[in-house]
Amino acid sequence: MLASVGSGLGSLAVASLLADDADAATTSPLAPKPTHFQPRAKHVIFLYMDGGPSQVDTFDHKPLLDKYNGADPAQTIGNLAPTQFDNVGKVLASPWKFKRHGQSGAAVSSLFPYLAEVVDDLAFVRSMTSEFSEHTSANYFLHTGNGLQGRPSMGAWMGYGLGTENAQLPGFVVLNGGLIPPGGLDCFGSGFLPSAYQGSVFLPGKNPVANIRPHEPNDRLQRNKLDLIASFDQGFLAESDDDPEVEAAIQNYETAYQMQSAVPELMELSDEDAATQRMYGLESSFKNTNVFGRQCLIARRLVERGVRFIELTCPSGNGDRWDQHHSLVDGHEKNCRTVDQPIAALLKDLKRRGLLDSTLVVWAGEFGRTPFAQGSNGRDHNPFGFTIWMAGGGVRGGASVGETDEWGYHAIRDRFEIHDLHATMLHLLGIDHTRSTFRFSGRDMRLTDVHGRLIEGVLA
Repeated sequence: MLASVGSGLGSLAVASLLADDADAATTSPLAPKPTHFQPRAKHVIFLYMDGGPSQVDTFDHKPLLDKYNGADPAQTIGNLAPTQFDNVGKVLASPWKFKRHGQSGAAVSSLFPYLAEVVDDLAFVRSMTSEFSEHTSANYFLHTGNGLQGRPSMGAWMGYGLGTENAQLPGFVVLNGGLIPPGGLDCFGSGFLPSAYQGSVFLPGKNPVANIRPHEPNDRLQRNKLDLIASFDQGFLAESDDDPEVEAAIQNYETAYQMQSAVPELMELSDEDAATQRMYGLESSFKNTNVFGRQCLIARRLVERGVRFIELTCPSGNGDRWDQHHSLVDGHEKNCRTVDQPIAALLKDLKRRGLLDSTLVVWAGEFGRTPFAQGSNGRDHNPFGFTIWMAGGGVRGGASVGETDEWGYHAIRDRFEIHDLHATMLHLLGIDHTRSTFRFSGRDMRLTDVHGRLIEGVLA
């Protein structure tokens, strides 16, 4: 109709409208987006300690456990909440010694000799809580802010809010050390957000992604195939009224093509000097130190390449993750030996390269563990009070926020929830968590749901 009226002037209008539609259709969902306010961090490295480390054996020293070691917790601690397995043993003192380190004087277990060297860069939250004491729901809660399956992961929300700085790599990368957590890949999914924001899982080794090397004999042939597919997809996109899922699928094709040149270069560590590789533990005689050290080094390289959110999962072979219902000493010593040296190296390396100020590093499990034994030599799940730490972009190194009771059992001062952690992470990236929303099922959804307050004490 426009083309037939006004002596053809209407055709100029329709051409303009079509051009606008074309621009909208080709705008990447991962394109950089403005922040709500000046960000302190540009990237996040989330060090996920799958299974739940024991706070009273790592960073929350409780001398009272030594005094009452072996006592009946029902008589000494008092009312005990039901545990996952209801196999309550005696009060269990930490098998490891604590010492104070750095100018902050933070107490650190002997399990972490390397992290003790950089403790003044860490901000501890010793009063974190979870709503769930079972792994799968607690993992969903930690990752998505909801205990049910199907919500967007925090990495997906940050990609949605900020976009990415590098079109050749995904905005959200999961460096899989060998263990996918209970709850599966939905811990890293995009939920109701477009699938362009979901986590891309990189397996250990030099070929972390299937088909990362082209099968076509030359690049031109591959490009012709992709262009043909893209032409069909663009037609389908127009017919679908610019369905964001179709748009995300088109974007994922292009990202995958770009990754074929970017990922092999990313994973090739021969350009890292010997001293750096040694610092990360790549020459360690303990296999899992080597595995996690490689993950931490690749995480730093991903930050350098502009990837927005990087999550590291734990290697297998240390017992049942950090989930020591029995054999606490063996499991926690292996887990700490796996992560201690590489994480300390990551913090030092980011700092010396001027990247720590713009990179938020978070260390957390889905919950903590009981101050009394499960059976004779393990600890059960404890969601009532546990420790996480943060470092880097916008965080006040050396800070300590919150407190558990004298047993390390319940948070009693400045109690925080996972929603508060998410709100604080978004805040440091320049996003107001109450304004980062996505319309779904007739409601403006957000990562923090209707909750969330800033953990002010860790902010620089």
